[in-house]
Amino acid sequence: KPHSIDSREGPSRFTMADAMDTDRPSGGGGDGGVEQRKGSGFGGDGSHPLASSRLGGDPAMGMPAKSIQGWVVVVTGVHEEAEDEDVHETFAEFGEIKNIHLNPDRRTGFVKGYAFIEYAAKEEAEEAIAKMDGKTLLDSPIHVSWCFSKGPIKH
Repeated sequence: KPHSIDSREGPSRFTMADAMDTDRPSGGGGDGGVEQRKGSGFGGDGSHPLASSRLGGDPAMGMPAKSIQGWVVVVTGVHEEAEDEDVHETFAEFGEIKNIHLNPDRRTGFVKGYAFIEYAAKEEAEEAIAKMDGKTLLDSPIHVSWCFSKGPIKH
């Protein structure tokens, strides 16, 4: 049954479980088939399991898509104590950086483990991906890929 926002039909019965993918194998415990995960990056290895599927991380999955102002790459595995300057120094050699965003954890104040870097030109972003994917930043292995992509996701 589709979710209705019409208040005349009474309170909504839409739950978070309705919005989640329940086809994944369960971790046990009768949780309705939803895989339970906790923490930044889920695995502790610096890579985020959703980066390639949700964020269009693998260029083979589709063509990169330009954001409103530029070409955005996502960097996963960023050290929790990294700052904008650290990321800028490392990635500025590939071209003009229009914007850098490091998302801090509200509770700890440390970086959540990923960064978004926006380049002015596609070629600059491609070079950053090619040369920095698998390298280290502040002694932490990082993965660099496209943030947005066009086309269907291939599994």
